Amino acid sequence: MAGRNFLFVPGPTNVPDRVLRAMTVAMEDHRSPIFPELSRACLNGLKPVFKTATASPIIFPSSGTGCWEAALTNCLNPGDKVLASRFGQFSHLWIDMCTRLGFDVEILDTPWGEGAPVERYLASLSADKQHKIKAVLVCQNETATGVTSDVAAIRQAMDSVQHPALLFVDAVSALASIDFRMDEWAVDVCVSGSQKGLMLPAGMGLTCVSQKALAAAKSATSRRCYFDYGDMVTANASGYFPYTPSIPMLYGLRESLAMLAEEGLDNVFHRHSYLAGGVRAAVFDGWRLKLCANAAKWHSDTVSAIMVPEGIQGAEVIARAFKRYNLALGAGLSKVSGKLFRIGHLGDLNELMLLGAIAGAEMAMLDVGVKVEPGSGVAAAQNYWRSHPAERATQSPAAAKAGIAA
Repeated sequence: MAGRNFLFVPGPTNVPDRVLRAMTVAMEDHRSPIFPELSRACLNGLKPVFKTATASPIIFPSSGTGCWEAALTNCLNPGDKVLASRFGQFSHLWIDMCTRLGFDVEILDTPWGEGAPVERYLASLSADKQHKIKAVLVCQNETATGVTSDVAAIRQAMDSVQHPALLFVDAVSALASIDFRMDEWAVDVCVSGSQKGLMLPAGMGLTCVSQKALAAAKSATSRRCYFDYGDMVTANASGYFPYTPSIPMLYGLRESLAMLAEEGLDNVFHRHSYLAGGVRAAVFDGWRLKLCANAAKWHSDTVSAIMVPEGIQGAEVIARAFKRYNLALGAGLSKVSGKLFRIGHLGDLNELMLLGAIAGAEMAMLDVGVKVEPGSGVAAAQNYWRSHPAERATQSPAAAKAGIAA
């Protein structure tokens, strides 16, 4: 099919040409005297993205799932109790991993379309007088349902009852797109991946580990090898890795971190919120449809899960969009399979790119019998973006340095 595939799943996301060019490198010796220049640029550049001064970023050749496993096996003992909420496919999969690895999971089942239930976390932590709960798990952004949770509120709940458990946060579809604050929220392990807000191909697991979690890892008895924090931290201290890293991915990461720094993280967050607002305008004002996220406080700025009308299969919309219009949309997973399709709006994108996704989704819906007004979603998104500021009032770091207006 002529033209470029429009990739609008919530990960992998579009890789900027600038990052692709940076990754086109000859192989080199990852034990050479100059290799630490690259690795340190990546590890140090990740700290502002995680918003930490004290925690240690770690890069695994894996997906975010590998970082899930690393958090559990490094910091906990076999059979330890963890507290987690399940409100979408990815929070479910993390819980499933906990169970399969032999941990005792207290599950807070929550309707899909809502976020992490802070009051129920608080109730469980309050009742845990003997502090049997060793870790609290939460997904900041549930990719399957387009729901963002309040991590700061979970930390406040833990602190209000002085609970000493570790706090593990899945920020796979949030990092570098939605505000995340490692130090301020006292997160002990943040889990993420390369293929979303960091605008890279899949294959790199990125995590950040607090000093408290690193201390726990020294005495924890769960078995681990490939994902051992100690091996990584020791090797990284001299600028190397305990085994062969993906060299092109490191060059790509260094470039993506430079792009984020040039735009300024606050501007990145504003851009995602602004673009997401246009998608929601298309859904609500144009198409007159609903999101899986059932209240505005849960709306995600990185992915919108759009409910299809009764009698319509979401999979048909997705298939039609792909086969006829060369547009890749995200599918409904597990409990919401067939009930929705997802538009990912994170990473390297702008208004005109998103208008293509909205137009393609609109045509696909019309083709399979969804009764929407042709052009309504596109018009609603255009009206939203034309009436809202595309840029923050503050300057980007690069603009400020150059002495030009943001």
